[in-house]
Formats: sequence, structure tokens, C-alpha cells
Amino acid sequence: MSAKEALKLAEQAGVDLVEISPNANPPVAKIIDWGKYQYQKMKEQQKNKRNSKAVDLKQMRFGLKIGGGDLEIKLKKIKKFLEAGHKVKIQIVFKGREMAHKELGFDMANKIISLLEEETIVEQKPQMAGRNLSLVVRSK
Repeated sequence: MSAKEALKLAEQAGVDLVEISPNANPPVAKIIDWGKYQYQKMKEQQKNKRNSKAVDLKQMRFGLKIGGGDLEIKLKKIKKFLEAGHKVKIQIVFKGREMAHKELGFDMANKIISLLEEETIVEQKPQMAGRNLSLVVRSK
């Protein structure tokens, strides 16, 4: 159908001719009520905004001298956060003279990453910030 015929049909119906895909060969156009179309788009965006869940950044703190059982419990909690769709910031806290052994903190961070490796992606590599070694993980 030619553009003139389409415009004539749109005028007769009292609605607008809207070009949907200008780069197609031939270009694609629709005969619709523009105001109603915009209103529906706006309502759809509001609905999507309402239904979308904000991704929170949860935090889990570890001491350098954590035991095996405590580590397992904290890792289970991290997995629950990840299943709920949150990102998790893991902090390893150095106290007192532990700052002299930063390599132990990096070893612990690598151990945690390897234990969570199946269900996570490391978004922020381990880095020191004051007395804390922190990294951020998210689910795959």
C-alpha cells in the first residue's frame, strides 16, 4: 500500500498513521490512535517499574580466624542472598596485628571465591580498603 493511500485511510478513520520500522524495506507503518498508544505505553512502563525488584547489596563480614563451621553457615546465608537476586559484598575484617598478614586475608578471599564458584561471578575483585578486604559477588 502506498503512503498516500495509508494516510487517506488513517484520515477517514480519524486516527494517526505511525511509522513503526523506517529502515525496513518497505517501511512498516500502523494506523493507530497516537494518544491511546502513548497512554498504554506509559501504563505498561509504570507496571514494569512496580514489578521490578531493586537489587540490594547485602553484606557479609568475616573475621580472619573464622572456624570451618561458622564459614559454612555464612556461605549458606550468602547463597540464600544470591538466590533472592541480591549482590553480596564480602568483607574480611583485620583486627589488631592481623594487618601484618594481609596475604592470609587474600588466601581466605580466594577460598571463599572457590567455594562459591559454581553459583557466583566475582563482580569486584578482592581489594583492601583500610582494615577491610572486600569483594562483590553476584549470581550467574
